[in-house]
Formats: sequence, structure tokens, C-alpha cells
Amino acid sequence: MANSTSTSTNRAAWDHSSHPDFFNYYARKSLSCETLERFTRVRDKALTLLAQANGPARTLEVVDIGCGAGTQCRLWAQSGHRVHGIDVNEALIEVAARRARQEQFDIAFKVGSATELPYDDGSMDVSLLTEILEHVTDWRTCLIEAARVLKPGGLLFLSTTNRLCPLQEAFSLPLYSWYPGVLKHHCERLAVSTRPEIANHATYPAVNWFTAYSLVAYLEKHGFRCLDRFDMIDSEQLGGLKKLLINGARAIPSLRFAGHVLTPGTVIVALKQG
Repeated sequence: MANSTSTSTNRAAWDHSSHPDFFNYYARKSLSCETLERFTRVRDKALTLLAQANGPARTLEVVDIGCGAGTQCRLWAQSGHRVHGIDVNEALIEVAARRARQEQFDIAFKVGSATELPYDDGSMDVSLLTEILEHVTDWRTCLIEAARVLKPGGLLFLSTTNRLCPLQEAFSLPLYSWYPGVLKHHCERLAVSTRPEIANHATYPAVNWFTAYSLVAYLEKHGFRCLDRFDMIDSEQLGGLKKLLINGARAIPSLRFAGHVLTPGTVIVALKQG
């Protein structure tokens, strides 16, 4: 059966509450067909890449960091893996635990911080960081923690903001990704004071804006082999123009850059070397 616990370390330093509009939006969105399909693709791609790197699949230890209402956790549990979920939002963790119990999944949920994970070194085969890194001011510690708990050969999946592309959902402001830093900081202050609606009432609105290039460079310095969204696509399963474009993006740096500009969000899969 699913269980929900709280991590005591540094708990007082974090706001675990949730605005009703934020909670209702994410509780509802977590059940959408779009969310289920997206997380299923993430799981299947991660399993394929792990099998290619490490051999046939086995029962894996998986941690979803910033798990929200637990949709991704349940999908991995459906495949027979041992799953752990952690999130700073206590109300969403309660929803996650309840839904897991209803589906009779044994998932260990915790309320806690991505910068101080309550798991042992090298205890996980998969670390999932889905739309969390942009919300953590100390994002480097977040990545270091996700890497710390991974076994050698383990897989880190990361999706976050893309400052190259003007399309985004973190703020309800046009072209926000392209705003200069000073203007972004002003909007961040508004989001946590008088205008919370511009950041969907998030307790911790997005404050970090990345590129695939910067994240790959950081992760490679810390012992990971990285794939971006274009490296992950199996072009042999595509036909005609799509195959040509993907192969072109891999071969020609300017085309890869254009692809990132045209694609909302950053997606990285990183395999821990060792």
C-alpha cells in the first residue's frame, strides 16, 4: 500500500502549503490524457535507453523528484518497479498517496525538498526531475542530489524551461522566456506578492531559465553522458521530411540550435558513468 511521510530535516525552511487554484489545476492536470501519454513516453524511452546501456530490464528503484500528484510514480509502478516520490507540496503528496492506494500500488511518498533528498547514496536506478529544476533557486544542489542517489549506470531524466524558445507555461506572459533578467526578477517578485496569478499561483514560481547546451555542459562535468531531445529520437522509425530534419539537427549545429528555439522546454537524459 502507498504511504506518505514527511522528512523532518530542514522542514521549517520550506512552505509546504498550496494555493487552492494551484492545487486544483495540478490535481486535475495530472489525470489528463496528455499527461498520461507524455509520462508513458518518458518511462518507455528511459527503459529503452537503460536496456541499451545496461542490458535487459529488471526491477528498478525509481525516484520521482517533484512528483506532484504522483501520476509518473503510478506509471512506473504499473511496470513493476519500486517507486519513491517526493514533493514540497504536502497537499499534492496526500493526493498522490490516496490515488496510489486506490490502485493498490506500494509507492513510498514523502514531503521534502529536492535539495536534501532522504535517500542513500547510489540507491536509485532512475532519478526523474520533471518540471522541477526551474522552481528551485539552488538548482545545482538539486542536480547534485539527484546524481548522488543514482547508482553508476543509472539514468537521470530532466525536463525544464528553455530560454531559447518564446513559448512557455510557467508565466502567463507573452514571450516571457526572452525577457531580460531584470524584468524577470520583477515578475518573480510580483508572482509571490500582489500578482500570483501570473505564475499560476505557484508557491515557488519558475526562477531558472536554461538551455540544453548549458545543462549538458554542467552534467558532463559531473560524470554524465547526455542526450538531448534530438539524440533521443529514433529517426529510423520516422519517414520522409521528419527523418531528414532529425538527422540534419544531429549533424548540423545551426539546425540543432534552430530546433531548440522552435521547441518549448528542455529535455535531457543523462547516464551516470562509473
